[in-house]
Amino acid sequence: MRWWWIALAAVVVVLVPVAIIAVPILTHQNQGLSGQQDAAETWPLTVTATGDDGRERSFTVTAPQAGGSVDTSALEVGQKLVVTGTGYDPSRGIYVAICKIPDDPGTKPGPCIGGVPATEGEAVEAGTVQYAPSNWINDDWAWKLFGARSYDDVSTGAFTAYIEVGEPTDDKLDCTVDKCGIYTRNDHTALSDRVQDLYVPVAFN
Repeated sequence: MRWWWIALAAVVVVLVPVAIIAVPILTHQNQGLSGQQDAAETWPLTVTATGDDGRERSFTVTAPQAGGSVDTSALEVGQKLVVTGTGYDPSRGIYVAICKIPDDPGTKPGPCIGGVPATEGEAVEAGTVQYAPSNWINDDWAWKLFGARSYDDVSTGAFTAYIEVGEPTDDKLDCTVDKCGIYTRNDHTALSDRVQDLYVPVAFN
């Protein structure tokens, strides 16, 4: 009988983490659209919108140096950007990346420069700065084991993302022709939910 209890314990060890990850994904209900309107300013560095879920979200793009300005109309490959946001729903993860702006706000933004972060790898230590074409923010301990960065402040939905601008063209995307923007959007745990889709438009030299 001992082997039966060992087998049962092994099943529980496997199924419990799977359930913790899968149940929130399977039970999520879409919250609507982000509420972002066309930018009044031609090349804004900040965007703010109130989503259909009633949350006011905002993010700002700066250069790494304190108070550093960014010309979003003329990005360059390898340029480093810091994206700071607040008001996001910390119960859901987000991707931060430069993506093609869809014609329909109900459509997922993309493709994105550098794709989206893979759900594999090592946990990112708090305070670690790692620049990449796309960043993944998710406060769930399980996803942090796969390389997600934590929200800075769960109570306010604040985050920081470190973007290194990648090549603007590949076989799926051409940001020298297509309209693109620095985006936040829900990660794979709520892929079809557009409520956290905010963007700052960008162009390339």
